[in-house]
Amino acid sequence: MSTGEKFMFPGSTGVQLAARLDRPSGKIRAFALFAHCFACSKDIFAAARIAARLVEQGIAVLRFDFTGLGHSEGEFANTNFSSNVGDLVAAADHLRSIHQAPAILIGHSLGGAAVLAAAARIPEAVAVATIAAPFDPAHASHNFSESIAEIEAKGEAEVKLGGRPFVIRKQFLDDINTQNQAERIAHLRKALIVFHAPLDQFVGIENASLIFLAAKHPRSVVSLDDADHLLTRRADARYVADVIGAWAGRYIEDGEAEEYTAPVAQPDTVVVAEAAAGSMAQLINVGGRVSLRADEPVEEGGADTGPTPHELVLSGLGACTSMTMRLYADHKKIPLKRGRVTLTRRKITPAECPDCTTKEGEIERIERTISLEGDLTQDQRDGLLRIAEKCPVHRTLTGEISIVTKLAD
Repeated sequence: MSTGEKFMFPGSTGVQLAARLDRPSGKIRAFALFAHCFACSKDIFAAARIAARLVEQGIAVLRFDFTGLGHSEGEFANTNFSSNVGDLVAAADHLRSIHQAPAILIGHSLGGAAVLAAAARIPEAVAVATIAAPFDPAHASHNFSESIAEIEAKGEAEVKLGGRPFVIRKQFLDDINTQNQAERIAHLRKALIVFHAPLDQFVGIENASLIFLAAKHPRSVVSLDDADHLLTRRADARYVADVIGAWAGRYIEDGEAEEYTAPVAQPDTVVVAEAAAGSMAQLINVGGRVSLRADEPVEEGGADTGPTPHELVLSGLGACTSMTMRLYADHKKIPLKRGRVTLTRRKITPAECPDCTTKEGEIERIERTISLEGDLTQDQRDGLLRIAEKCPVHRTLTGEISIVTKLAD
């Protein structure tokens, strides 16, 4: 099975659930199972970024859409917390059948409560990590608190979750109100780490305290400082993954990972290599001096852990433009305080570019906007604009380029 493979497997009710398995190319330290937040999907930024980072540490990650969500089959209205727990167990069973059972369970928000509930039914799991998780699954009802009376009276109601409409039925309320999570946590018998942000506005920090106090050792709690509930900042998701990878190494059987190291380039050379085989993420080294990273957005199959290749091209043009203007200003004694270059790219038709030689199909247009700070005359501003179009990268992109590709020996 290749890294980043997508597939379907039968959930707890028999419907097909959509899954993605990301795994390293070398030795796999362990398999992890990730449960996403309430009404989210496996492709939410936090899940994708955490999975990508764990793969770099030699941990394979299975994430999937719960019944009725994302690309999975079934009706969300027919689900509840217990069915989500069942889906998690089914995912672990499937992973066991094709590779090996997960040693690490990771849950985000209500997914954190779900992995705590499912842990006893996945005997191979030795480590459980919760992220912004509620202590009591009934906490989920705060997402639609204004509709509870209607649900109780009519049996169901349509609510907005994350800006999208969902039908919540009374059986969902009944189910979350009968969960004995405290007893489950007390009898977890697995290593536990609790991640939570003190300023989480959706699930209060007191939930982390309740989970921690209900658990037996080994247990840990990690503050996520000013992170938001969904870990929308890339750095927050990467931090969580780095801590999980290091912490779980104490409990998984094989703590030796076959890790990728960043490539090292010779002077005047750029080397690019996959961060993990089959991964969209790339490690870049420039002349043995600087290391960078490139990736694609989640919707394009990446994990959004770095700029895209096109964004790197725009960055190169922008940097070259700004440097060229600075050299010109210093040479001409122009009082340029600071230059700023803003670049965008888009596709246009030949009709939008009468000076272009291309007459059919689409044309790539880069739009560059230059802002100049300082007490400058109009002649000085015009001169800086002219020199901007003479930067070496501009000339490379607009001139004739010969690219020769060959296989290394």
